[in-house]
Amino acid sequence: MENYIIALDGPAGSGKSTIAKVIAKNFGLTYLDTGAMYRMVALYMLQNNINFFDENAVESVLDNITVDIIDEKFILNNEDVSIEIRTPEVTKIVSAVSAIKAVRIKLVDLQRYISKGKKVILDGRDIGTVVFPNADLKVFLIASAEERAKRRVKDYLSRGIIEEFETVLKDILERDNTDSTRKESPLKKAEDAVEVDTSFMNIEESIKAISDLIQNKIGV
Repeated sequence: MENYIIALDGPAGSGKSTIAKVIAKNFGLTYLDTGAMYRMVALYMLQNNINFFDENAVESVLDNITVDIIDEKFILNNEDVSIEIRTPEVTKIVSAVSAIKAVRIKLVDLQRYISKGKKVILDGRDIGTVVFPNADLKVFLIASAEERAKRRVKDYLSRGIIEEFETVLKDILERDNTDSTRKESPLKKAEDAVEVDTSFMNIEESIKAISDLIQNKIGV
């Protein structure tokens, strides 16, 4: 195929970003971390003391925000914020920010523009249902909340951030609820998506499972 879209959806901590990065490298694809794009908008709200529960306040500053991904670095208004967007503070508010219709319209348009005419893998929560409902392959990753919390605690530790397991688990459960019940583009499995449960898989096994799906479906 000259160009195609692979949609990798799933809840927080299911391994989407880690898997998508490796898949992109192995198959020579463009990788678009859509979650990071929403994190950059959320970070802007924090940095500028914008009330992210006030949709009008958020919408009023969207034209002041530019986001870009260059060489796996996340650029907010020409500044590399790759570390800042992964903090617990941003994680706690990103669901609220990403639920705002104007934010989703801005970033979905950008995601489609970046992906046009390319071989792309995108991970998020609404890639296969909203952003690219006609994606060539749709995968829905799941894992138990407890397993996802363990992974997130480990990820934080690798970056020198200490968070209690119970706190992270509570945040993940709350985010699951927010993401799946929000009005705009809720987290849900597309009808034609293949569900993959990574609860009992290590990263290598998860990558192999997705790679096999790509080879079988797209033939690359």
